[in-house]
Amino acid sequence: MDRSDKPRVVLGVSGGIAAYKACEVLRRLTESGHDVRVVPTASALRFVGEPTWAALSGHPVATGVWEDVQEVPHVRIGQEADLVVVAPATADILARAAHGLADDLLTNTLLTARCPVVFAPAMHTEMWEHPATVENVATLRRRGAVVVEPAVGRLTGKDTGKGRLPEPGEIFEVCRRVLARGTGGERDLAGRHVVVSAGGTREPLDPVRFLGNRSSGRQGYALARTAVARGARVTLVAANTALPDPAGADVVRVGTAVQLREAVLKAAADADAVVMAAAVADFRPARYAQGKIKKRDGQEPEPVELVRNPDVLAELSSTRPRPGQVVVGFAAETDDVLVNGRAKLARKGCDLLVVNEVGEEKTFGSTENEAVVLGADGSETPVPHGPKEALADTVWDEVAHRLNAG
Repeated sequence: MDRSDKPRVVLGVSGGIAAYKACEVLRRLTESGHDVRVVPTASALRFVGEPTWAALSGHPVATGVWEDVQEVPHVRIGQEADLVVVAPATADILARAAHGLADDLLTNTLLTARCPVVFAPAMHTEMWEHPATVENVATLRRRGAVVVEPAVGRLTGKDTGKGRLPEPGEIFEVCRRVLARGTGGERDLAGRHVVVSAGGTREPLDPVRFLGNRSSGRQGYALARTAVARGARVTLVAANTALPDPAGADVVRVGTAVQLREAVLKAAADADAVVMAAAVADFRPARYAQGKIKKRDGQEPEPVELVRNPDVLAELSSTRPRPGQVVVGFAAETDDVLVNGRAKLARKGCDLLVVNEVGEEKTFGSTENEAVVLGADGSETPVPHGPKEALADTVWDEVAHRLNAG
């Protein structure tokens, strides 16, 4: 592929210790066929030098507007970009971007860019939570920029908290999804708060055994990543998953159906939409054995008595903690898929129900899916076999349509 045919990405790097992680973001972008121009701030070059950025990108690197003036870089770089991503984005660069300052090449690029812009913040928790930063982030999001939520984890020194740069692979996934929406792609979930549940709950029998299911959480994570790329603030309630946290999502980890209910209802209090993609156990053991249940020679095991778990989807649909909230359910069926799906949609009272056929070789653990999105209004949207992100986009298309119609 000729360089002129490649999607053009500007990678802005600001002056934080996490700047070294941007090298991995750059590598993933270039290796996946993107033409990347790195625009660091002067402070960023104190962490990672110009030769590194030039070698990895194949482009010369500058920080000021006075270099190569004849090419007008402070205007041209932003004008020609298909995507601008700033990683890490410090509190300083967020403030300068929000207030339209233009005192170096990166801030000039941000002002001239007419393509999607993604910020991946990294800073100490106190800085992220400061009212000034909160207002700056809100301003950028209101203007259409995608500002992903920072991760929770080890920060500089001994501190731990929210403010860690998301993993490079997850930042790359956000960039890929934003680019997939198109250079002028509408961020139709901007300003919206959405809640997604993912994974499969586990109901303990004893300290070493549980009742569970085969759900990997991949579909829920695809929904979370796609919602971030479309501008939403995302809360992901994850049950027993082994997947990396999606960049930009606030992840709440749970184990059982009761724990999932508590987390989802709490997050749904101010949510515009809730998508229940998790496989929630219908039943749990009536009694939990404090010690491991022993196998005894010559004796059959005692039957396991089950009790019903709360029906989180039906509860959400009936209570609607926020007016106009859109509720989406998932139905995993093994036979009579559409008939059972329509019956479940009516029984649960949700707005949309994603119905798919499941089994040992279908859907669970796979990176692909095939489904039909049923609407309470009688609509029926088939999604052919393909990546789970394609199904996620279809779900959000239907959600956005209902939110905007309201």
